[in-house]
Parts: sequence; structure tokens; C-alpha cells
Amino acid sequence: MTTTTAPGYLSTLLAPGDKLLRTSLRLDAVITGVNGLAYLALSGPLESLLGLDSRIGIPIGVFLTLYGIGVALVGATASINHTAARAVIGLNAAWVVVSLAALIEGALDLNAVGSVWTVMQAVTVGGFAAMQYLGLRKTH
Repeated sequence: MTTTTAPGYLSTLLAPGDKLLRTSLRLDAVITGVNGLAYLALSGPLESLLGLDSRIGIPIGVFLTLYGIGVALVGATASINHTAARAVIGLNAAWVVVSLAALIEGALDLNAVGSVWTVMQAVTVGGFAAMQYLGLRKTH
């Protein structure tokens, strides 16, 4: 009898809940933190590239950097606090909804690149929320 192992990403999705939850929190923290630092370090060029108002890049960068640190702290504990994990999932879901609503309403007056970027971010954050939710459910 032979057994086949799934590729790394698939094996993480099929892993016990704690591993999936911890991995998805850590990925979320890294991607969010790097994104936030990019908004801080490159606010002018990013605002220009995305068509973002010049007063918005820095606050987004601060928020994303701090949020990334917060998510990292949730995922770094020996035993993940389920209430904190649910808060991360809820905030991620809210980010998706608010981002897409702002895009649809034209609230940020983004150009085509900024619109695509917003959708890509929403899909990524939604993916993190889905993996975190699945991981949390699998821990019960």
C-alpha cells in the first residue's frame, strides 16, 4: 500500500485546527505587517500608483502595521485565545466588507490600479478569515 502526501499548503489546510489557525494567523500577521510598512515607507509613490488621497496612505500604514502586530501576538501564544481569534476573524471580515463597499461607492476615488489592488487585498484578507475560521472550528 502506498500513501501520497498533499503539497505543503494543502497539508496545512487538512491539518488539525490548531496548526491551521496558528499558520493562518502568522501568515496574516506577516502579510499585513509588511503591507502596513510599505504604506508607511512608500506612502507617496503608493498613493500616486493607486490614486489614493495623499492623506490616507500613512493612516492605513499605521493601522495595518499595528493590526499585524496584534495578529502576531494572538498567534504567538502557546494556546491561542479563541476570543481573540474570533476578533481577528471578525475584523478581517469587516475589512473585506468595508473595502469592497468603499470601492463600489467610489469613496476613495481610486484609479484602475487602486481598484484592482483593493479587490486583491479583500480576497487575500477574506482568505485569511476563512482559513482562521476553519482552523478555529477544527479546534473544537
